[in-house]
Amino acid sequence: MNQSVTSQMDTSFFGHPKGLQTLFLTEMWERMSYYGMRGLLVIFMTAAITDGGMAMTTATATAIYGIYTASVYFMGLPGGWLADRLIGGQKAIWYGGIIIMLGHIVLAIPNESTFFIGLILVVLGTGLLKPNIGAVVGQLYSADDERRDSGYAIYYMGINIGSLIGYTVCGYLGEEVGWHYGFGAAAVGMAFGLVHFQMTKGNLNGVASQPTQALTSQGANYTKLGITAFLIALAGIAAATISGSMTLNAEELRDFAQKAFMAIFFLSFAYVFFKGNLSKAEKKGMAALFLVCVASTCFWLGFEQAGSSLSLFTRDFTDRTMFGFEIPIVWFQNANPFFIILLTPFFAAFWIRLGQRWVTPAYGIKCAIGLIIMGSGFILMVIAAKVAASGTSAAAYFLILTYFLHTVGELWLSPIALSAVSKLAPQRYIGQMMGVFVLTYSMGNIIASQLAAGYDPNNVADLPNLYQQIATISIGAGAVALLIGMFSKGWEKEIVDEKAANASS
Repeated sequence: MNQSVTSQMDTSFFGHPKGLQTLFLTEMWERMSYYGMRGLLVIFMTAAITDGGMAMTTATATAIYGIYTASVYFMGLPGGWLADRLIGGQKAIWYGGIIIMLGHIVLAIPNESTFFIGLILVVLGTGLLKPNIGAVVGQLYSADDERRDSGYAIYYMGINIGSLIGYTVCGYLGEEVGWHYGFGAAAVGMAFGLVHFQMTKGNLNGVASQPTQALTSQGANYTKLGITAFLIALAGIAAATISGSMTLNAEELRDFAQKAFMAIFFLSFAYVFFKGNLSKAEKKGMAALFLVCVASTCFWLGFEQAGSSLSLFTRDFTDRTMFGFEIPIVWFQNANPFFIILLTPFFAAFWIRLGQRWVTPAYGIKCAIGLIIMGSGFILMVIAAKVAASGTSAAAYFLILTYFLHTVGELWLSPIALSAVSKLAPQRYIGQMMGVFVLTYSMGNIIASQLAAGYDPNNVADLPNLYQQIATISIGAGAVALLIGMFSKGWEKEIVDEKAANASS
């Protein structure tokens, strides 16, 4: 039966195809495992040996954290390619989930040598699962199915419910029972997701069961050889590092990764712009998209302080006692998914009302506003850091309000930026440009870790300068983007009009 017809008839999950329920709960448990483990990562690495931690310096721990989070996004590029051309989306989700679960199991082992193997496994598994499960959501609907945006909204809610569960369960177990119990809980969460996916994948009705652009048998063999060579090289580097025959400096590796990600981004963007045989309107659309990419990078360099410098500030300089109970450090990160769930309906209605009034700000302006709002949260952190520098623990509401502003900024920028790629990139390069755009997450995370390296709990007097620097970068970049965005709306209109004309011809 034709899949688009099937999806239109299927309204068994809140008016949506039943396959959405499979993906919703699978992603919810995967995000539970990812965010639960991620919330513990820096505070575990910097905790004293006597507290069960690894006693790393802040600079080393934040460098590892930055490499890890940036690599998770970067590996989505080959992960998506492998699903499209070799194994299909369903197998990518299944195998990716298994690798993630194994990674969390390894992290649950109290052994410093295997810790990094666990991180590598989570990176590889997430690179397979994360981009493909989101893509399969879209494949449940026909091209003209008006339920698509609503379906993604429901799916996005699953992500935030999962992160709430992860921060709460893994955070409590990690801090109050033992770090490795928290990592073990993440493995259990991913196991739940795998069991649910395997039991209900029939709901997908064959969607993404096969690659969309399958390689030739020769191409498949070359790809398998390439994967095998990559894994052997990775295993060799890991073994050499663990044995001590090779030494890797986390900060130097992070700085190299930053240069590599930026080079790949600029070369890829420039190739499409200069060698893609673009029309004048398409080049203007790409220029507007470049502005969105810069805003996205600057946004994530601030937003991703949540798992590093903000988490450390929560531990070291925040009064976490409430009603006689000391709130676990990781629980503060629940503020973001909580506010996302609370505010998303209001923002959805807000964009609709704006459209009804024929007020549609340029993508660059929307992203600039989101960046400025996020950056303003660090003004609050400057005040909180000054309180800490005076010798007094900062009140918890500084962090809660900061996370609130970060969430409002995220709702202004994150979904808008993704929409901008689909609207502003040339039609024949949309998939490629989406991959290039994902590099802004990697670049933002790497730069975030470089900034977070300036967090020194033994030099509290300098903390206001750290948060002032982040606020200045974010708000300053937002102001520049806002100024340029006032001119880019015309560029955006030209590419949208050209696409509409091409579609109707």
